[in-house]
Amino acid sequence: MWGWLRRRRPAPELPDALWRATLARYPFLALRPEPQLAKLRAMAAEFLGSKEFHGAGGLVITDEIALAIAAQAVLPVLHLGLDWYDDFVGIVVHPDEVVAKRTTVDETGIVHDWDEVLAGEAMEGGPVMLNWQDVAQAGATAETGFNVVIHEFVHKIDLRDGVPDGCPPLPSRAARQRWLAVLQPQFERFREQVTIAERFSGEMPWLDDYGATAIDEFFAVACEAYFVNRERFTQEFPELTELFDGFYLRAS
Repeated sequence: MWGWLRRRRPAPELPDALWRATLARYPFLALRPEPQLAKLRAMAAEFLGSKEFHGAGGLVITDEIALAIAAQAVLPVLHLGLDWYDDFVGIVVHPDEVVAKRTTVDETGIVHDWDEVLAGEAMEGGPVMLNWQDVAQAGATAETGFNVVIHEFVHKIDLRDGVPDGCPPLPSRAARQRWLAVLQPQFERFREQVTIAERFSGEMPWLDDYGATAIDEFFAVACEAYFVNRERFTQEFPELTELFDGFYLRAS
């Protein structure tokens, strides 16, 4: 329908049937009040007009794929505005998870090579990489708080100030200190819960344990759950719900 050419284009018209199918596939979108849904639809169309989608690994970008990504990507900036995503254009979509070759040099000069399995990746000033399998299943995985689209686009928000530190750009140093005064203890508590569960074969916390790897990952993982399963997330992290409400629900 939209003929996914590699160029920027005006915001396309979203056919009613395609929009309804997207809401049916992702109930966490459909549960929002009607005014928010209307705004979500308009911003998703604007998003589609401003980004370039590229299929990888033989994946052909269809209207269904593009709109599914756009509708979920818009959620974090629904009240902030699409300007928060103006530092990049490209979105690369793979059929499934990607194995990336990684290399680091430790403090003794020894080179370490390893393979890392990626569900997605966000690069500062660069494109966002996603995999369609996880995007397609986001309606079902909302129960566990998992959403790869929101995760990677929250990283883009975090990276707008050039530092992946779990803190989005805020208006003052005091505001940043207040943010981290809430987020940091929650991250440390969660990391301790994951460590105890791993060492003693205990039950893992509800939130994705990948969030225990670093505070910026905790921020992204927490935001996934906040947007797709607010009720359960608030039971687990009421302080973070209040913190995120103060940021994400402010008017643009």
